[in-house]
Amino acid sequence: MVLASLTMLSFGSVQAENRYEHDPIQYSKSTPENVVSRLQARLEKGEVEWSKETHTGYLRSLLQALGVEVESQTLVFAKTSLQRRLISPERPRALYFNDEIYVGYVTGSHLLEVSVADPAMGAVFFTFDQNTQRLNRQVSDCMSCHGSSRTGYQPGHLLRSIYPGDDGQPIFRAGSHLTTHESPYEQRWGGWYVSGQHGALRHMGNAFAEVSDDDSISFDRNSEANAQDLEKYFDETRYLSPHSDIVAMMVQDHQAHMHNLLAAANYHTRYALHDQRIINEALELDSTELRASTRRRIASIGEKLLRYMLFTEEAPLEDKVRGTTQFAKNFSHRGPHDSKGRSLYQLDLNTRLLKYRCSYLIYTAAFDQLPDPMKMYLHRRLWEILSGQDQSKEYARLGPSTRRTILEIITETKPDLPTYWKLEQ
Repeated sequence: MVLASLTMLSFGSVQAENRYEHDPIQYSKSTPENVVSRLQARLEKGEVEWSKETHTGYLRSLLQALGVEVESQTLVFAKTSLQRRLISPERPRALYFNDEIYVGYVTGSHLLEVSVADPAMGAVFFTFDQNTQRLNRQVSDCMSCHGSSRTGYQPGHLLRSIYPGDDGQPIFRAGSHLTTHESPYEQRWGGWYVSGQHGALRHMGNAFAEVSDDDSISFDRNSEANAQDLEKYFDETRYLSPHSDIVAMMVQDHQAHMHNLLAAANYHTRYALHDQRIINEALELDSTELRASTRRRIASIGEKLLRYMLFTEEAPLEDKVRGTTQFAKNFSHRGPHDSKGRSLYQLDLNTRLLKYRCSYLIYTAAFDQLPDPMKMYLHRRLWEILSGQDQSKEYARLGPSTRRTILEIITETKPDLPTYWKLEQ
């Protein structure tokens, strides 16, 4: 009873507000430390030179400065973002991404949108003003969507699939879907353009919902399937690429939610440690040992992250998928590679997204800089699963050879693993 009361004292007072604005996170008051904030500092010192293009302004220069490939472009025509008044089926919003960064471009706007998976703060949002060539951090304008129940009440990335009218407005009464790699393909990409071959697989891209006289809603997933080009939908000359590559869409679906889960693992571990400290101080206990309740909280979010990063509930591909750009080839060539030339970036695209069912975001700063108790928990549990000690049904998709291969790749390519990873093989 006493412990329960103390726990309520530690975080009950901020339940009605966004906890991330309070200790130990202090989201709005904290200073980001990531690749975008470092570019921001260089801009303020005048250390970056820009090249302006007729239609897209400084977009290409910004992508190059952030290490983001043009081939990652995806296109969304739904009016669901900050600059929705400028977005339409004829003027879709373009998104570009790499392992840590997302960049949004809306034709006709002087603002480029940037978000980054900050290792300490989760999703952090910026705008790049093309008139001044400056990056400015954004908080209040973004959190109504990117800090809501859809992102687990923390700053996060958000991919939605909606039923769009012919003007790009969502038909709200038809509902919407949050998109991850677990989403059935028939529920993905409503309000997006999609280019590529996918055979019998069907999705919601390239199509518009129709409202009948009786107010019923119909949606045709067949007529615009397997689109090789998108030129009939919009003026391609106003974009860096005429494509919205289906493979880039699939990778984006995986990693946006993975970024959110990494941030959740960070936040909830810090919350748990913060609450334990308050309880210990109230009880005048001088102990650094984790309480059972703290360990349970770490394990709860840790298991959720593990299940997702190992693709335990990935929606299967009903047919092979091929994109319309070099994105898949470039992505599969990324490293690090093990001594046998294998990499967690290698794609499958016949029955699933990745050749080896483990997220490549294990190499990012968002994973590497997790609080020590969470990182130790993940290392131990990954070892138990991949070594075959854990044979629970949740990981049944990972056969013995798959587990062994992933174990070998990670062991050779992750330098900060505990000693037992190598000693116990």
